[in-house]
Amino acid sequence: PPAEEPVTLAEARAHLRLDAAEEGALLEALIAAARTALEAETRRAFVTQHWRFTLDDWPSRPIELPLAPVTEVTAVKVALLSGAMLAIDPAFYEVDAKGEPPRIAAKRGQAWPMPATRLAGIEVEFTAGYGDAAAVPQPLKQAILLLAAHWFENRAPVGEGAELPLTVSALAAPYRRLRL
Repeated sequence: PPAEEPVTLAEARAHLRLDAAEEGALLEALIAAARTALEAETRRAFVTQHWRFTLDDWPSRPIELPLAPVTEVTAVKVALLSGAMLAIDPAFYEVDAKGEPPRIAAKRGQAWPMPATRLAGIEVEFTAGYGDAAAVPQPLKQAILLLAAHWFENRAPVGEGAELPLTVSALAAPYRRLRL
């Protein structure tokens, strides 16, 4: 998880017009849940986070990372017979961190080493997110506040097929990474 949430408890209390002592633990949980839901909806990391993405085999096309924006690929590793993971020299591959989706490919004329295991034999470690909480785009922060407030005000269980409130979805829409 990120070191901090994009929205503070004080901001959520102000948005809901609550006194400083009211339901702090619940609000913190709702902020984290709203961030997580919106990160899943947009396929983006909001605040800097470190991730490990595993693959069974090398794809025939560049590896597409599941989150954006990517700030750094820290390691690409392949499994050895011993079970250890061997880091591949970064000079062997290139990273398109700004792409949609962010991608990694072996340089021309290179071939990826085959993993010794059949499952999860490839690991890509990367850092994703806009930076600290202050760097998160304001529409995403507003969407978190609105979704947390919606859940705070509507505490009854929601049925199957429940969607994000329309305003929240509209705020997140420009940041949503589409799948083709």
